[in-house]
Amino acid sequence: MFDASALLCFLQGEQGSDLVEDALDSGGACPAVNWSEVAQKVLARGGDWDLAGQLLHSFGLTVEPVIAADAESAARAWRAGDGLSLADRLCLAVGERLHAVVWTADSAWGSAGRVRQVR
Repeated sequence: MFDASALLCFLQGEQGSDLVEDALDSGGACPAVNWSEVAQKVLARGGDWDLAGQLLHSFGLTVEPVIAADAESAARAWRAGDGLSLADRLCLAVGERLHAVVWTADSAWGSAGRVRQVR
Protein backbone atom coordinates (compact mmCIF):
# COMPACT_ATOMS: atom_id res chain seq x y z
CA MET A 1 0.00 0.00 0.00
CA PHE A 2 1.41 3.38 -0.99
CA ASP A 3 0.68 6.79 0.42
CA ALA A 4 0.79 9.75 -1.96
CA SER A 5 4.02 10.97 -0.34
CA ALA A 6 5.82 7.73 -1.19
CA LEU A 7 4.66 7.74 -4.81
CA LEU A 8 5.59 11.40 -5.20
CA CYS A 9 9.00 10.66 -3.69
CA PHE A 10 9.49 8.03 -6.40
CA LEU A 11 8.19 10.17 -9.26
CA GLN A 12 10.38 13.10 -8.25
CA GLY A 13 13.52 11.03 -7.68
CA GLU A 14 13.85 12.18 -4.09
CA GLN A 15 15.78 10.50 -1.30
CA GLY A 16 14.09 7.17 -0.63
CA SER A 17 12.83 6.73 -4.20
CA ASP A 18 14.94 3.58 -4.53
CA LEU A 19 13.04 2.00 -1.61
CA VAL A 20 9.72 2.92 -3.21
CA GLU A 21 10.84 1.47 -6.54
CA ASP A 22 11.88 -1.78 -4.85
CA ALA A 23 8.49 -1.98 -3.15
CA LEU A 24 6.69 -1.14 -6.41
CA ASP A 25 8.44 -4.08 -8.07
CA SER A 26 6.05 -6.26 -6.06
CA GLY A 27 2.99 -4.37 -7.31
CA GLY A 28 0.82 -3.07 -4.54
CA ALA A 29 -2.04 -0.63 -4.26
CA CYS A 30 -2.82 2.98 -3.56
CA PRO A 31 -6.15 4.10 -2.09
CA ALA A 32 -8.20 6.19 -4.52
CA VAL A 33 -7.99 9.26 -2.28
CA ASN A 34 -4.19 9.11 -2.25
CA TRP A 35 -4.11 8.44 -6.00
CA SER A 36 -6.03 11.69 -6.42
CA GLU A 37 -3.44 13.47 -4.27
CA VAL A 38 -0.61 12.21 -6.49
CA ALA A 39 -2.44 13.31 -9.64
CA GLN A 40 -3.18 16.73 -8.15
CA LYS A 41 0.45 17.33 -7.16
CA VAL A 42 1.81 16.21 -10.54
CA LEU A 43 -0.67 18.40 -12.40
CA ALA A 44 -0.09 21.39 -10.08
CA ARG A 45 3.62 21.23 -10.88
CA GLY A 46 2.92 21.17 -14.61
CA GLY A 47 3.79 17.48 -14.93
CA ASP A 48 2.37 14.95 -17.36
CA TRP A 49 -0.12 13.02 -15.24
CA ASP A 50 -0.98 10.57 -18.02
CA LEU A 51 2.67 9.55 -18.27
CA ALA A 52 3.17 9.44 -14.49
CA GLY A 53 0.03 7.36 -13.99
CA GLN A 54 1.08 4.95 -16.75
CA LEU A 55 4.51 4.58 -15.16
CA LEU A 56 2.99 3.71 -11.78
CA HIS A 57 0.52 1.27 -13.34
CA SER A 58 3.39 -0.39 -15.25
CA PHE A 59 4.59 -1.76 -11.89
CA GLY A 60 1.22 -3.46 -11.41
CA LEU A 61 0.04 -0.80 -8.98
CA THR A 62 -3.72 -0.80 -8.55
CA VAL A 63 -6.05 1.86 -7.20
CA GLU A 64 -8.00 0.55 -4.23
CA PRO A 65 -11.47 1.92 -3.46
CA VAL A 66 -12.18 3.43 -0.07
CA ILE A 67 -15.20 1.75 1.50
CA ALA A 68 -17.49 2.86 4.31
CA ALA A 69 -15.61 0.81 6.91
CA ASP A 70 -12.37 2.57 5.91
CA ALA A 71 -14.06 5.96 6.26
CA GLU A 72 -15.34 5.06 9.72
CA SER A 73 -11.94 3.72 10.79
CA ALA A 74 -10.27 6.93 9.59
CA ALA A 75 -12.77 9.02 11.52
CA ARG A 76 -12.12 7.03 14.70
CA ALA A 77 -8.35 7.46 14.25
CA TRP A 78 -8.54 11.27 14.27
CA ARG A 79 -6.54 12.92 17.05
CA ALA A 80 -6.11 16.68 17.36
CA GLY A 81 -2.59 17.78 16.49
CA ASP A 82 -1.28 14.38 15.39
CA GLY A 83 -0.34 15.63 11.92
CA LEU A 84 -2.38 13.01 10.05
CA SER A 85 -4.71 14.32 7.36
CA LEU A 86 -7.93 12.61 6.38
CA ALA A 87 -6.14 11.13 3.33
CA ASP A 88 -3.36 9.82 5.61
CA ARG A 89 -5.86 8.16 7.91
CA LEU A 90 -7.76 6.68 4.97
CA CYS A 91 -4.55 5.20 3.58
CA LEU A 92 -3.78 3.64 6.95
CA ALA A 93 -7.35 2.31 7.22
CA VAL A 94 -7.24 0.71 3.76
CA GLY A 95 -3.84 -0.76 4.57
CA GLU A 96 -5.23 -2.21 7.77
CA ARG A 97 -8.24 -3.70 5.97
CA LEU A 98 -5.97 -5.34 3.40
CA HIS A 99 -3.34 -6.36 5.99
CA ALA A 100 -0.76 -4.54 3.88
CA VAL A 101 2.51 -2.80 4.62
CA VAL A 102 1.96 0.93 4.06
CA TRP A 103 4.80 2.96 2.52
CA THR A 104 5.06 6.69 3.29
CA ALA A 105 7.53 9.56 3.24
CA ASP A 106 5.53 11.40 5.92
CA SER A 107 7.38 11.32 9.24
CA ALA A 108 4.16 12.12 11.15
CA TRP A 109 3.13 8.50 10.55
CA GLY A 110 5.98 7.08 12.60
CA SER A 111 7.16 3.57 11.77
CA ALA A 112 5.15 1.29 14.05
CA GLY A 113 3.22 -1.74 12.90
CA ARG A 114 2.81 -2.00 9.15
CA VAL A 115 4.12 1.53 8.42
CA ARG A 116 7.40 1.75 6.49
CA GLN A 117 9.23 5.05 6.09
CA VAL A 118 11.07 5.61 2.82
CA ARG A 119 13.51 8.14 4.28
